[in-house]
Amino acid sequence: MEPKALLEQLKSSSPRRVHSSLDAIYAVCQEQVKQGETDFRPVTVARLGAGKGVPRCQSIRNASGASYRALLEAFSVAYPAKRKTKTKPWMDELSPRHQLLVKMMKAELDEARRLIKEVVPPNLEIYVDARNTPRGTFKLDESERRALEYLLSDDFMKKWNFKKGNRGDVLDEGGTRVFKPGTIAALEKALKHL
Repeated sequence: MEPKALLEQLKSSSPRRVHSSLDAIYAVCQEQVKQGETDFRPVTVARLGAGKGVPRCQSIRNASGASYRALLEAFSVAYPAKRKTKTKPWMDELSPRHQLLVKMMKAELDEARRLIKEVVPPNLEIYVDARNTPRGTFKLDESERRALEYLLSDDFMKKWNFKKGNRGDVLDEGGTRVFKPGTIAALEKALKHL
């Protein structure tokens, strides 16, 4: 049934004191339609009609507000909501203003991701160093570099009768492990990257 026809029917079967509230609800809903909005929920209509004769949201939801809800339902059927994008359940708990902000931020993030895909070649690895100290403090100075190079040198190995193991470890002449597996690779990486 059309909202206007339902309004007349509801007014004919309701007490006179309800007529002005029905008219106020109808006026607010018409205003929503003119603005292209399709939100006819009690909370929205009560908020928009505050001070215009629209009952409070709780009054619309109470048992005595059946005629108000019927009118809102008629508007919802006559002017169905546009297809919404799927929202997360937690989004329903946010106010409409915050939902809009979240959607705007998501749109910006999607656009940024799209731009990054255009600029960054596929399979490019980007490393971000988020440490708070200046970059130069992580570089080895000359004496540190020489010390690590000496540990890898043949002179060091001969002096102490050490030999490199097959797992990147260092063994003494009796076969006892002096440096743990991976030590040689760790030292080489440190020299290469620091």
